[in-house]
Amino acid sequence: MWEIIKTATPQIIAAGIRYTIPLTLLSFAGGIFLGVITALIKLVVPSGNPVKKGLIRILQGIAYFYVWLFRSTPLLVQLFIIFFGLPNLGIKLPAFTAAVITFSLNTGAYSSETIRAALLSVPSDQWDAAYSLGMTETSVLWRIIFPQAVRIALPPLSNEFIGLVKDTSLASSITIVEMFTVAQQIEAKNYEPLVMYMLVAALYAVLCSVLSLLQGWLERRTSRYAQEGDEAVD
Repeated sequence: MWEIIKTATPQIIAAGIRYTIPLTLLSFAGGIFLGVITALIKLVVPSGNPVKKGLIRILQGIAYFYVWLFRSTPLLVQLFIIFFGLPNLGIKLPAFTAAVITFSLNTGAYSSETIRAALLSVPSDQWDAAYSLGMTETSVLWRIIFPQAVRIALPPLSNEFIGLVKDTSLASSITIVEMFTVAQQIEAKNYEPLVMYMLVAALYAVLCSVLSLLQGWLERRTSRYAQEGDEAVD
């Protein structure tokens, strides 16, 4: 058993470095970008001329439908639709690209609600105070509201990131040779399913534990400034 573990571990780790980690990072970055855009669209209050109001309502309708769709369907089904289904429409994507798109869209749908809630949790009187200083709406958003929202959204977004690391194992179903796929390939040769699956589970656990420690450090780092601000007020 130990010889199998000694031989298989470097191969699984190599697959993690080559596919699992890049897939996670690219998908999370894309998901956060989509989440921010979607959250901002849903928070916009329609105003101005009828054409502008109509356009905003259309965009909000698309945003709400997007979030509903990806939160209401299984991630595995979404992977199959994009990788196996889209070729029927003439859209054939490489497996890695299809996985990044799917994971990004799924992460974006979930993170948009987290980001929207974080933005809404910032007291509205801060907008008024910033406007009284002559700041533009964009400046208020990026210099005052977003920094506070990031601190609030950090714990749930970190949890989503850790969850995404584990979800990348589903990419094995569309031929991506990530950590779980390598474990399956080795198991097919040595006929030791319990050893191989426990090994890959342990490696996922180590990776997620490291990320959890990083999450705790980031939370303490960002909370420090809030605590210093509270002490200054006192």
